[in-house]
Amino acid sequence: REELATLAGISIDYYVRLERGKETRPSPSVLDSLARALHLDDAEHQHLRELAARAARYAPEPAPPPSRTVRPHLKQILETLRPSPAYIVSRTNDLLAANPGGLRLLAGIEEWPLKQRNIARYLFLHPAARGLFHDWATQVRGCVARLRALAGTDPDAPDLTRLAGELLLNSPEFARLWERYDIKGHSYGRKTFHHPEVGDLTLGHQSMQLEGTPGHRLLTYYAEPGTPDYDALVLLDMLGSQPTPHEPASSSDETTSPST
Repeated sequence: REELATLAGISIDYYVRLERGKETRPSPSVLDSLARALHLDDAEHQHLRELAARAARYAPEPAPPPSRTVRPHLKQILETLRPSPAYIVSRTNDLLAANPGGLRLLAGIEEWPLKQRNIARYLFLHPAARGLFHDWATQVRGCVARLRALAGTDPDAPDLTRLAGELLLNSPEFARLWERYDIKGHSYGRKTFHHPEVGDLTLGHQSMQLEGTPGHRLLTYYAEPGTPDYDALVLLDMLGSQPTPHEPASSSDETTSPST
């Protein structure tokens, strides 16, 4: 405590009050000093700011889970991205909508009922996930770190509580990573897949926040036209256009699956 307080340029007494929650309104400069002293990266620094903002205001009653509804124009955008795989997820990674390639890229997830389809659940509990991702260990660390960030700013979120409770019970690997308290934002880059239907492929990927939604994001993968990876995407799109075992529900607020 003494070393950290000295590095941050604050008194030990003030730091102890912060640590114990007796001081809930630290200035931005104090937060920045603590972030520098703790060597926080950009995502962790932003998370610290969000935690401080939450502590400084009255905590309302927990809100109900955000709507799962995906508006028609967003589904249309998914279709225009074909053959590039693309899907829309909730803040807790529920798979809300996908184009044919987006659903097929996650090998085997189409076998699950619509409301069970969740990227975190898939990574930890689906038997195909470990073999699908070339760097599965990296993928799961990032997934848990993003859920941890949500838990910090909205700890009573019912959708997160249910998902985390299920995974803590059924996945020792998730439980181990959950206790690390790593924080990470959403990213972009490249991923390599060992897909059981189209073979090995390396794709660029991009995550985008969707304005006007309750935390929904669009994720899309892409490859340079004329390359073997692009040809694999075309094949995935064709395979994904086949009927899936679970037909979409009729309610407008249910998870939607791609057109067949």
